[in-house]
Amino acid sequence: MLATDDVDLWLLELDAETAHRDVTKAAHRLLGTLLMRYAGVDSPPEILRTERGKPYAPALDGLDFNLSHARNHVLIAFARKQPLGVDIERIDRRIEIEDLARRFFAAAEADALEALPEAARPAAFVRLWTCKEAVLKALGLGISFGLDKACFHLGADGIPSDLAELPAIAGRPADWQLVLLEPAPGFLGALAWRGPPRQIRTFLAPVDA
Repeated sequence: MLATDDVDLWLLELDAETAHRDVTKAAHRLLGTLLMRYAGVDSPPEILRTERGKPYAPALDGLDFNLSHARNHVLIAFARKQPLGVDIERIDRRIEIEDLARRFFAAAEADALEALPEAARPAAFVRLWTCKEAVLKALGLGISFGLDKACFHLGADGIPSDLAELPAIAGRPADWQLVLLEPAPGFLGALAWRGPPRQIRTFLAPVDA
């Protein structure tokens, strides 16, 4: 049972050698199974996408969900009458942190990342990225809208503490809930929604779900 003040978060961990296309198939299969369970229906509902690419089930009005996967891990979040966004990323991505931060993040965020010890920057960059993407996904927007539009205060340790700025359509930063996640070793994630606090329940999905 998914209560109106809950957010259910499901993690699926597949074999490390699973091909990307098979991870995607497993993610969609798990999503269909869980939607059936939460909605009490006998067949997987049709999944459509908005113009910005956010998936939704038109037949299940009032049941919101969001999905993300990285390498062999899948995260899916569910809530009732509460749009939300979730993101998961692996830490060991080979990226040019300073260049990407200057190109896609707010200047203050890029400055804060560069002020960190070099060894701490990869995790801090990935954590900030997941926070931004989770907020944009909760709004129903893609990252093409602009990662710099959701700007965060970063602590001395590089961990986002709260939202500093948002586009006008997103309301006040104080209205948002942000949950930092460490779903598996080597992975970081974030869950975001605009609304009052909710209880987070976490579940590990069986591989054959």
